[in-house]
Amino acid sequence: MTTAVPAEEERTRRAGPREQVVAAVGLLDRPLTSYYLVLSCSVMLLALGLTMVLSASSVKQLQETGSAYTLFQKQAVWMVIGLPLMWMASRLPVRTFRALAYPLLLLSIVALAMVLVPGLGRSAGGATRWIDLGPVQIQPSEPAKLALVLWGADLLARKERLGQLTEWRPLLVPLLPGAGVLVLLVMLGNDLGTTLVLLTIFLALLWVVGAPGRLFVGIAGLVCLLVSILIIVEPYRMQRLTGFLDPAGNRLTSNYQGTQGLFAVASGGLFGTGLGEGRAKWDYLPHAETDFIFAIVGEEFGLVGTLVVLGLFGLLAYAGLRIARRVKDPFTRLAAAGATAWLVVQAIVNIGAVIGVLPITGIPLPLVSYGGSALIPTLIALGMLLAFAKREPGARQALSARGPGPVVRALSWLGLARR
Repeated sequence: MTTAVPAEEERTRRAGPREQVVAAVGLLDRPLTSYYLVLSCSVMLLALGLTMVLSASSVKQLQETGSAYTLFQKQAVWMVIGLPLMWMASRLPVRTFRALAYPLLLLSIVALAMVLVPGLGRSAGGATRWIDLGPVQIQPSEPAKLALVLWGADLLARKERLGQLTEWRPLLVPLLPGAGVLVLLVMLGNDLGTTLVLLTIFLALLWVVGAPGRLFVGIAGLVCLLVSILIIVEPYRMQRLTGFLDPAGNRLTSNYQGTQGLFAVASGGLFGTGLGEGRAKWDYLPHAETDFIFAIVGEEFGLVGTLVVLGLFGLLAYAGLRIARRVKDPFTRLAAAGATAWLVVQAIVNIGAVIGVLPITGIPLPLVSYGGSALIPTLIALGMLLAFAKREPGARQALSARGPGPVVRALSWLGLARR
């Protein structure tokens, strides 16, 4: 007896390569494409990050603490804290994010000022970034990125509703002074990498609202001035810059970290040495679990592994910009673009420093590098993108047609779901 094949399935099976490619590209037009791309890329980068933190830090932690799992366990705890926050953020309405904008900005300014207080701030690598609270160290500049995204998006959305974006003065006030306070406090802590990310968020918000080109030229000049000041006031940054311009020199001093990072990536070849089999983490590569974790990925997973990481960040960028393009609410559009610019540019700067095409700035690779202060704001931002993705045209209807999710089904099995 012959089983009938549905007409659509039969057409797909008989389609040629070109038709199959067109059908695959057509999947990107579905209402929940952005939602699933953000969710899947985030989960895969998180899983990779936890694995690589264990691999990159195991040797050093075994030497210092007697356990290879010290940083791995800490990162796992941060993930256990961050994932529920990401889930909660994905279910919040837009008005909640707008309500959090000003309190979060104020808390960020206070916390960044506390970093500069002697006895509270802790320095490492030439920058004062952390508040020392005994067993816990907090890096306020990381939630400050989220604060600038929310506050800047809310401010510009209000101005757009009032029609105040046609002139440069109402466009920049108080956005420029507010962002300037955050940048100034971070600069006083000598944190060049975070300064660049905050300026990227600021420029992304201006780009989305259609700021005139001459304004970007002026701000670009201001950015170059600020970066030049940060480089001049700290000799080690000048050494990094001259080392970047002359990579063949000073391989045992100012270029040591960059040289070892390139050696690690190059030694991975096509498929890598294998998970846990890399040599760079044996006291050759400084900060292997944080700033240079991408070098360990390249060494142990090879070119294929690095391309996977680049592909995941590329898909995340596509999803974030797709959300910003498809949503109708001005705040949602601005916040989605700002958060996407933050995460993607930070990844580009980190990876560029590892492979030697950008100077070393000391910022982590989002979702992959070790550190709870960076991980938790990043997960909240991704949860926010998930919440915004549900507001795309047709997304709510598609979610309703999908039925209850795994969390709701689990609660119903326990008799805890709302009826």
